[in-house]
Amino acid sequence: MNHPAELAIHSFLQKVTEGKSSVDGDILDMVAQDVRDSLARQFSGEKRSFKLRMSNIGRKKCQLWFEKNQPDEKIPDSPYFLINMILGDIIEAVFKGLLRAAKVEFSDSEQVTLKLNDMSVDGTYDLVLNGRVDDVKSASPWAYENKFIDLATLQGKDSFGYVSQLVGYAKAKGIPVGGWWVVNKANGNFKYVSANTVDVDKEMEHIQNTVDYINNDEPFERCYEPVEETYYGKPSGNLKLGVECSLCSYREKCWDLQVLPSKVSKSANPPLINYIKLADAQDTI
Repeated sequence: MNHPAELAIHSFLQKVTEGKSSVDGDILDMVAQDVRDSLARQFSGEKRSFKLRMSNIGRKKCQLWFEKNQPDEKIPDSPYFLINMILGDIIEAVFKGLLRAAKVEFSDSEQVTLKLNDMSVDGTYDLVLNGRVDDVKSASPWAYENKFIDLATLQGKDSFGYVSQLVGYAKAKGIPVGGWWVVNKANGNFKYVSANTVDVDKEMEHIQNTVDYINNDEPFERCYEPVEETYYGKPSGNLKLGVECSLCSYREKCWDLQVLPSKVSKSANPPLINYIKLADAQDTI
């Protein structure tokens, strides 16, 4: 723990577990209202048309290209995906409630507009704490332990564009970048990952390049190359999708895939792999 608010929340939670403190009714009402607003929004049934937003300007250009030009090619979301989105909103609401209960002063979410060369992009940040923009993220156990380690690690695995999103919020608000409050969805552990050393100018250049690419209707270009499959460090000769492409909802349109049990696994129930080229095949899939 290296952030004062982390210590404050931990101290408050410890007092609650010892029966020495509780959450005030007005704070509970604010949490309940935030959850109610989330449920109303998520269950509205509205399908939003494509628009560049602060929440997507950091994502890969190839994915945004499909969202704009061929949205019907998207692999449908699982019905349970909606529950996952709601859980993220609930975690944010509860976390803000904990900040209030722990007497941590902050400014709540606000919609802001980022001015770019030929357009503007809107978005709503989560909170401002100590004069910096912070975002609250719920994470899987894997992401909590392997992705949200520090800024450099996240930048190397940022397929969702969290870094550009946060920089965009801060730039639009006109205050410094803060970081992410990350909550492990599996066990409730949380931590603060600072982004105050981010190269803002570099991220803003990336944002502008992405916006130009989408708005100028540039030809489609893949953002990633196939990954060589290995077995105990030795290449199998097969090519497969990388992690980033495997998470993309347009992978079946972008690549001609064969989803097959792993060719190198010795397990009785080998995992399914998105293969692009097989060593024993003549042509690329």
